[in-house]
Amino acid sequence: MALRFHKMHGLGNDFVVVDAREQPVAIDAARAQAIADRHTGIGCDQLILIGPGDDTDVSMRIWNADGSEVAACGNATRCVPVFVGRDVSIRTAAGVLHAAIDGDGATVDMGQPRFGWDEIPLAYAMDTRALPLAWDELANPVAVNIGNPHVVFFVADAYAVPLEALGPDIECDPVFPERINVNIAHILATDHLVMRTWERGAGLTRACGTGACATFAAGRRLGKLAPSVRLDLPGGLLRLAEGPEGQLLMSGPATHVFTGEAAL
Repeated sequence: MALRFHKMHGLGNDFVVVDAREQPVAIDAARAQAIADRHTGIGCDQLILIGPGDDTDVSMRIWNADGSEVAACGNATRCVPVFVGRDVSIRTAAGVLHAAIDGDGATVDMGQPRFGWDEIPLAYAMDTRALPLAWDELANPVAVNIGNPHVVFFVADAYAVPLEALGPDIECDPVFPERINVNIAHILATDHLVMRTWERGAGLTRACGTGACATFAAGRRLGKLAPSVRLDLPGGLLRLAEGPEGQLLMSGPATHVFTGEAAL
């Protein structure tokens, strides 16, 4: 049976979205990797499976291009209400998220960041405000979990860092038992910054929603950023704000590109 799918993206972070609300769709690591292959499959950064929710409007599962399943994806979460056509609550492996249609995209409550070394997780206890670690020119990152694990480096120029070379080594360092997403950012003003991401299981990406949230949370923790900011990514801009209970609110576009069928 052909796989019916939808192609969507959030700032160029692209997804194959499969609707399993009415009928189950079997996805495993090998099938997800085959679908995501840009040469022999459909091609995407992540495969998104939208299913029914028991205590929420819908559920969402996420596979990276390498076939690994992950708990959270901020850009994909913005796509869900656009796909469904209304504001939704979403059950994910990282918890329940709420996403509301907002202009040409959505605003998502991504919850509160977690900074405990065992919540990232790290292989052993250390100060997550400034990890006593370095990889060539990148040193002392902030570690934070936004449904998935991130490190954030604040640098003089995010585009001067060879992230395509350093990203794989940092991602797979043994200090990160579940691997890690790597974000580098430079601050233009307290309410404006620039960011790039090496995404765990996907590589360099045009945008990473949880990476944007992690970078904002890290900057707030260090006292470098205002309670609301504009964050410029290679694929476009997101707006981040801190809610009254410390939750992270992310707003940005989400685009439905086309619908198709594939024998995968």
